[in-house]
Amino acid sequence: MSATSNNNGATPLLAATGLSKLFGGVVALDKLDLQVFANQILGLIGPNGSGKTTFFNVTTGIYPVSAGRVVFDGQDITNLSTQAVYRAGISRTFQRSRLSLALSIFDNIMIGNHKRLNQGLWFNLARRDAFRRQFEESFEEARELVQVFDAPLADRMFEAIGGFPMIDRRRIEICRALVSRPKLLLLDEPSAGMTQEETTELMDDILEVKDRFQGLTIVIIEHEMGVIERITERCVVLNFGQKISEGAYQEIARDRLVQEAYLGIE
Repeated sequence: MSATSNNNGATPLLAATGLSKLFGGVVALDKLDLQVFANQILGLIGPNGSGKTTFFNVTTGIYPVSAGRVVFDGQDITNLSTQAVYRAGISRTFQRSRLSLALSIFDNIMIGNHKRLNQGLWFNLARRDAFRRQFEESFEEARELVQVFDAPLADRMFEAIGGFPMIDRRRIEICRALVSRPKLLLLDEPSAGMTQEETTELMDDILEVKDRFQGLTIVIIEHEMGVIERITERCVVLNFGQKISEGAYQEIARDRLVQEAYLGIE
């Protein structure tokens, strides 16, 4: 294992210890120890079924853990609800789009902003001036987010998302995750369903987001190794729910276990 795995003794932003998840007799995560350090882009890779998305699902409260614990920013978040994990500062995207295609770009982004919106009936009905200011501020914030990805797209905020190509849908999904101002952003195969050219554009966007949002930490699940090599500072490789390698991309690419399990070398 690479010497970079301890990040020179820094305290991790997210730490999973002895994390296990069983589905009946199937072991999806097997006593996994995994650390995510602040202000980095971590690549989480491995063959299909290796436990990558399960790790995201357990971390964000979609599945309860079978054993082990997860600590985020000093808080034990093991088995917290998805809402509590979200309030703690973790947002995510999904491999399969969760956008409401009949709703506008703006509406889809605001779905991710409920942590910061006043949704009380009295506020919305009686305090109309305050409600209007909140709407205007939310719109400007959402528009500025979209501009980070694509300026022309920001001029189409009230168009239904179903009329946009996959790359724009992925951009809006990431904007929806970012609007809550998370400390940790989990991206589950953001390039799924896109062409090579679109993937390159989206990775440019993600690097721009990382530069713009100081303090943001990103974990990305991705099968395209060119993406992992280009944008990550550190990688963790899973196989059968266990960590088999960790380090910079060039290090893990030379690891025989990784080559056998993932890169197709026998």
